[in-house]
Amino acid sequence: MQIPNPPAALICAAEDIFDREAVAAKVAEAAGADGDERVLRGEVVKILNEAQKAGRAAIEAAYLEKPFDARPMTRAYTWLTDCLVGTAHFVATTYLHPLPNPTEGERIALFAVGGYGRGEMAPQSDVDLLFLTPYKITAWAESVIESMLYILWDLRLKVGHASRTVKDCVRLGGEDFTIRTALLENRFLRGYAPLDEELNQRLNKDLFEGTEREFIDAKLSERDLRHEKQGQRYMVEPNVKEGKGGLRDLQSMYWIAKYVYHVQSAQDLLEHDLFREDELKRFEQAENFIWAVRAHLHLIAKRPVEQLTFDMQVEVADRMGYADKGGRRAVEHFMQDYFRHATSVGDLTRILLTKLEANHTKAAPLMERLFRRRRRIKKGYKVIHNRLAVVDDTEFLSDKLNLLRLFEEGLRTGLLIHPDAMRLVTANLNLIDDDFRRDKEARRIFLDLLLKHGNPERALRRMNELGVLAAFIPDFEPIVAMMQFNMYHSYTVDEHTIQVISNYAEIEREELEEELPLSSEILRFGVNRKILMVAMLLHDIGKGRDIDHSILGAQIARKVAPMLGLKPAECETVEWLVRYHLLMSDTAQKRDIADPRTIRDFAKLVSTVDRLNLLTVLTVCDIRGVGPDTWNNWKAVLIRALYRQTKVVLEDGMEALTRENRGVEAKKKLREELSDWPAKALKKETGRHYDPYWQGLHFTAHKIFAELLRDIGDDEIRIDMHPDEDRDATRACFAMADHPGIFSRMCGALALVGANIVDARTFTSKDGYATAAFWIQDADGSPFEAGRLKRLEQMIHKTLKGEVVTTEAMKSKDVIKKRERAFKVPTTITFDNEGSEIYTIIEVDTRDRPGLLFDLTRTLANSNVYIASAVIATYGEQVVDAFYVKDMFGLKFHAASKQRALEKKLREAIEKGAERAHS
Repeated sequence: MQIPNPPAALICAAEDIFDREAVAAKVAEAAGADGDERVLRGEVVKILNEAQKAGRAAIEAAYLEKPFDARPMTRAYTWLTDCLVGTAHFVATTYLHPLPNPTEGERIALFAVGGYGRGEMAPQSDVDLLFLTPYKITAWAESVIESMLYILWDLRLKVGHASRTVKDCVRLGGEDFTIRTALLENRFLRGYAPLDEELNQRLNKDLFEGTEREFIDAKLSERDLRHEKQGQRYMVEPNVKEGKGGLRDLQSMYWIAKYVYHVQSAQDLLEHDLFREDELKRFEQAENFIWAVRAHLHLIAKRPVEQLTFDMQVEVADRMGYADKGGRRAVEHFMQDYFRHATSVGDLTRILLTKLEANHTKAAPLMERLFRRRRRIKKGYKVIHNRLAVVDDTEFLSDKLNLLRLFEEGLRTGLLIHPDAMRLVTANLNLIDDDFRRDKEARRIFLDLLLKHGNPERALRRMNELGVLAAFIPDFEPIVAMMQFNMYHSYTVDEHTIQVISNYAEIEREELEEELPLSSEILRFGVNRKILMVAMLLHDIGKGRDIDHSILGAQIARKVAPMLGLKPAECETVEWLVRYHLLMSDTAQKRDIADPRTIRDFAKLVSTVDRLNLLTVLTVCDIRGVGPDTWNNWKAVLIRALYRQTKVVLEDGMEALTRENRGVEAKKKLREELSDWPAKALKKETGRHYDPYWQGLHFTAHKIFAELLRDIGDDEIRIDMHPDEDRDATRACFAMADHPGIFSRMCGALALVGANIVDARTFTSKDGYATAAFWIQDADGSPFEAGRLKRLEQMIHKTLKGEVVTTEAMKSKDVIKKRERAFKVPTTITFDNEGSEIYTIIEVDTRDRPGLLFDLTRTLANSNVYIASAVIATYGEQVVDAFYVKDMFGLKFHAASKQRALEKKLREAIEKGAERAHS
């Protein structure tokens, strides 16, 4: 039995992967026993299945000893597959369908194609086979192929196969680039060898030669579509195979080089001057790392998983030996390495394409060439294939500030930078030293890049990828490719920073006036753009350390802002903005902004309208830069309301806001809306509520509650559910007789119907009725469809009437998805007696899960705590619930002993719920 020799540098001994002699002996013994074809095939499957299990176990054990050693691992899986496929072919042609004297037409050759043909296989890779015959397939060849496939399928291999002639291969390869690419990497395994030579001669002569440009264009189009589907930026749950900077991008580079230059290995890229030594090293390091990650994914999942989901990230990081250090989890260090390698893949792709472009791009159309001549390019630069290039490397480097001027010229002309110019910059980053950073002209150029040309994100992204940004601002280097391991942030820290600046540039270009009217108005009236831009650049620069990133960021800003040439007063404002860049977002989302004390405290910290304007724009851009769907109407309404009220206080004093919040206007509007009511009923309604009710709700809610409370019976439960388009949520209003724990029961009822509570207000009237308003969303973060509201109402009624036992029913709902279980969110509980005049604010910062709010409110109710309102802020897997409460006597919780006792009960409720959620 002829089994191919093992390749060099397997991850473990070849005989441990597949003992060729032992398997051959067992197959011969099985073939010598009496029995039909089916029995023999069954025996062969048993023999190979045992060998496959042993081989896979040996490779996995060796790989776990060397978890970064990807190439020998991929070769080992390939050789094991060669052995299994080769044995199946031997059995099919020798024992099951022997043909001692085949005719010319009864020949067959077996090829590995695709990744298997290239000799790179992950643990769960597909086995792509090509069965090649000289002419139309014969009955004998059909039987051989069928028997082979049955054996391989019984081994649970995922086999992709095609049966073709050489003529078919050329014809189909000309029609389909996927087939053409697979054929590009064909590898002869067994059978009639002359067909191997004929196939490759015909492919080169009739298919590959002269179609290089066509193939390059096709592969680049495929890449663009892939990136569009997976996400153009480095998303925090990347697809290691298809995503930006993933294996498919590396393979596309190699396919193009092989198609055009006939390279046989990565090392050949040097000989054709496609890469320099250091670039080849980066290529090999990136390839090895990403293959290693992919293999661990397959081994953990025991199936071909390619998405590096949050739960998988933790396991892969552990298998690869990463550890917690420097205030960051092991998984964050691992993902930073991943994204840095992915960025390298992008750089290398550009470099390779430059060489190909130089050799295979046709002359530009006449109009384009005429247009180029008219475009004024500064001395020292030239245009190659519509990209900005350097005329003379030595002259360019004689003035090291040209390392920044290149990006300015790119923005000024609108040209992309030529990859050769990028290589020149990357190779000379050492020129960006302390003298360079202190140079006034360097500061001017850098600030002009941010402020002068209208699209700073383009220059910043390229400067970041090439290392220029981190060289010019060394404190930026730690956040390059830094992943934030949570479900809230969609991007790495550096990419988030660039997204924030991109948002700002869009507002400045007046592209978001409809979506962001307040920010657009602020910029129209004017702000100090230099302060705002530098603050945005530095706002997250302190992330990833043991210290609070806002505090550390402010300390870094104190050092960097003067270095960038800002005046002392400007530096002070930048430092303040970085220190308090989360203040407005936190206040709007975690506090009751209808409470005058909230506005007073916020206004006191902000102190001036100028700072309020700067902070508002920074906050909006920051939230929008977190991810594609983070900004919504709900947040917009909160930010606008906080801005408007704070501006009133800063301009006219606290008295103006107090007058505004007394409820006089709200009662007046309600009287106008209910003008058809009897005077007696109207007087009863406007007199039955305390001041916070009028201050804390919009008058549209006042009207709804007036209708719900009119002639309500003591045992009635009235509900009104309507979409609130302004807040991207459904508003659910409840009215019923007040009694202890009613707020908790409402929370439980909403949780049972799958509602995610994003905000809540509850009030008790003077005549003993509870009025509660909840804003809820469905599991996708959207308002409930109008058609579902009636059924939701009915289910909530049943729960509130006690027909459903909430605590029992919640057990089936209270489950955290497997993908989300990797997140660790420490629980923090604080008591704030200063943030409100009459309430203690209990803030619970913990891991979000279904049923959490019900558990917390039930614990508070059982402790005789009156909940006036709840403000819910969700950040991915983290939730911050703020409860405005009083004790049973209507007093604040001042006593430390009471606070400790209540905190203990809340923690117990959180822990018990967490146990249910993970069970």
